[in-house]
Amino acid sequence: MAVESTFNWYWLVDGLMEHGYQVELVNTAAVKQYDGLKYSGDHQDAFHLAHLMRLGILPTGHIYPPEYRQVRDLLRRRRQLVKHASSHMISIQNQIWRSLGYRVNCVDIRKKTFTLPFEPDSFLYFSAKSNLIMLKELDKQIAIIEQQTLEAVELKDEFKLLTTVTGIGPILGLTIMLETEDINRFSAAGNYASYCRCVNSVRESNGKKKGTGNRKAGNKYLSWAFSEAAHFLVRFDAKAKRFYERKKQKRNGIVAIRAVAHKIARAVFHMLKNKQAFDIERAFS
Repeated sequence: MAVESTFNWYWLVDGLMEHGYQVELVNTAAVKQYDGLKYSGDHQDAFHLAHLMRLGILPTGHIYPPEYRQVRDLLRRRRQLVKHASSHMISIQNQIWRSLGYRVNCVDIRKKTFTLPFEPDSFLYFSAKSNLIMLKELDKQIAIIEQQTLEAVELKDEFKLLTTVTGIGPILGLTIMLETEDINRFSAAGNYASYCRCVNSVRESNGKKKGTGNRKAGNKYLSWAFSEAAHFLVRFDAKAKRFYERKKQKRNGIVAIRAVAHKIARAVFHMLKNKQAFDIERAFS
């Protein structure tokens, strides 16, 4: 059976497989209906998928193992909470800067001894206090999720290899391990880097730009993880920083940091494939 990879495929695919059916998860972004189609509906779409499957050219995706799926989704929820916490943090900083003319860093705001520099009965105080309450509560929930995920997942050899990369700590290592799952499903380093959204999507012919591809194809969580790792690597490793500075001079900082992320993604592929620790010399040679 072929099931389209929609947002709610979990229950259907799991149920079919439990009853002994062989299920293919369809990559909907890669399925293209033939040109000139006048009418389309569920029946016609199902017939088209069956036709592609019969010909052996049905584009399929990866069915993630159910035993790790909930933990992976919980870790994805952590990223969502981190984004909300960052928005509350920025709101507090901006209000202090805008009203009082000086900036307060994130570390000071997160301290237990921090007090808002406004009159206790002012509207500015109540406004900033609401953000501060939400920030503290989100930080608590993020800490709980981190503890739960680290306790729930067996830290495999892949996790130990990933944490040998400068800039990849427990959370980034766990994210990359869970989102990648089995590295053998990628045939080459370029395929893995593309899945991580670390390659260019420009289409060229004869040296001229002919358009762009689907930049959102791939895994956005791996894209985020490798970008975060790239920022830390550039900060703490001299060789990576020199590579970053050369790229930055030619283009800009955003392109340069994505180039570093691309290097890390390719290095991670070879690390997991060959069971070898990270080597900065090989990654940036």
